[in-house]
Amino acid sequence: MNKAAASSEADTLKGHLTSRGELTGFLMNAAANTGADSYMLVAISHGEARNQARIVASNWKFDVIELIGRQLIATLAQGPWTATPGMRPSALISAAAPGTGALINGEEAKLLTVLGHAEIYSLTLNVGSQRFFILFSSEQPGQIDLAALARTQMECCYALSRAAHLVTGDTAQDPLSDRERECLFWVSEGKTTDEVAVILGVSSNTVNSYITHAIQKFSASNRAMAIATAIRSGII
Repeated sequence: MNKAAASSEADTLKGHLTSRGELTGFLMNAAANTGADSYMLVAISHGEARNQARIVASNWKFDVIELIGRQLIATLAQGPWTATPGMRPSALISAAAPGTGALINGEEAKLLTVLGHAEIYSLTLNVGSQRFFILFSSEQPGQIDLAALARTQMECCYALSRAAHLVTGDTAQDPLSDRERECLFWVSEGKTTDEVAVILGVSSNTVNSYITHAIQKFSASNRAMAIATAIRSGII
């Protein structure tokens, strides 16, 4: 273990994460320590007809998340290549993905490669009684350090277990009302203001008012930024 890695591990073991900002900083450092370009921390919701990913924290671009979709993210998180603690991690190389039991198709694999996720590792994180998944990805295959990846997995389990309140859906900080959350959700699904009004049984002006309040609560400059913040926070 080099000095930088040892220092990072020592910092993790000495303290605990107390805010979303510290969580983001910790995960950014975790990705950097493994050689990954991107990270995504997800939980899987089983309440729908199909499993869906709840994005807890991520530095993936919002447009990439929208293009790929949460169903594919859930598939990536729970694939046969997913490593539990103590298990040797295996990579999903998106260029070869159509041959891996057809879990993702050729179009999805090509999309992942083009968008900068050519190599993806999925690791299981046990946080108290709950299970999360963290995806580390890179633009080029072979870029991520396997030894660092295994070490980082254990550090993430330890750090997040001491800060479970930051990642669990029940206690995540959510400033939105139920109506504001519903409006943002439907807009994130591609619905227009008028369509959301019909779905919720309110006027278009009321929908715009709810969305404006949500934008203000997130200190966002527009709808897209508010939606991105809500997705990264696991609120929608």
